[in-house]
Parts: sequence; C-alpha cells; structure tokens
Amino acid sequence: MPRSFRVFHLLQVAHSALFRAADKRSRRMAGLTTTQIAILLILRKSDGLPISALAAQLAMGKSSLTGLIDRLADKRLVERRPCPRDARVTLIRLTEAGRAAAATALPDTRRHNAALLEPFSDDERAVIRRFLQHLTDNAETIINGPDDEDSAHD
Repeated sequence: MPRSFRVFHLLQVAHSALFRAADKRSRRMAGLTTTQIAILLILRKSDGLPISALAAQLAMGKSSLTGLIDRLADKRLVERRPCPRDARVTLIRLTEAGRAAAATALPDTRRHNAALLEPFSDDERAVIRRFLQHLTDNAETIINGPDDEDSAHD
C-alpha cells in the first residue's frame, strides 16, 4: 500500500457504515440508538454523572446530548436528579429499567468489539488502539494546526 492514502475519507466511510449497521440492529433489538446505548453503558459504570461528564466521554456537545437524555428519560431509562453537593448541577442516573437495558446491551457491544478486532494480531490491535487514542487526543490540532487550538475554545 502506498505510504499516503485517504485515511480521513476512509475513517468517515467506515464510521458511517459501522454506525448505520449498529443503529439498525440496536433500534430493532432495543428500540435505542447506539449513542443512547453508549450513555446507558457509561452510566452503568459510573451512575449519577452530570451531562458535561457524559458529553466529554462521548465527545459530544452538551446541547446534542440533552435531546438524547430527554428521549431516554421519556422511555424511563434515565432520570435527572439534583446533585446533593451542588444544587446547580443535575445528575443523570439510571432507572432500574435503564440498568436492565444496559445489561442486555453489554454482551452485544462486547461481541461487536470482538468482531471488529478478530482479524488482527495482538500487535496490530495495539497499533489500532494507539491510532484511535491519537485521534481522540489530537483531533483539534490535527485538523486546525497547533496555532488554532486556542481559538477553538473561544
């Protein structure tokens, strides 16, 4: 393979194909999107998070996440509760139904992760992990350059 290839394009196409297939399955199986399932799984590990913490873990804007939380609350899978230490903060907590939905989704998620990595050796998996972590940690600088990083927060 040539040293340079259209990695940005391939990432976009792979992301779209993967999440389209995953959303189709998760809507059919659980009536939820993959992002809604991700929220439930995050709360399963760390219940009672503010929206800002969920948004950071999902690399989403708080305004986009608010609509997802609203839909999960409408389905009675999560609830909003005031933070006992700071009344200005609202915590998102799983309901019993949400905990059950997360437990049901977890084996599927584990199977998807295993299937994604199955054709790769342990060394290749380490490179994939490093590459994806590099993207997560450096996306702003990769796209905007080191000089524009401060202006992205304005």
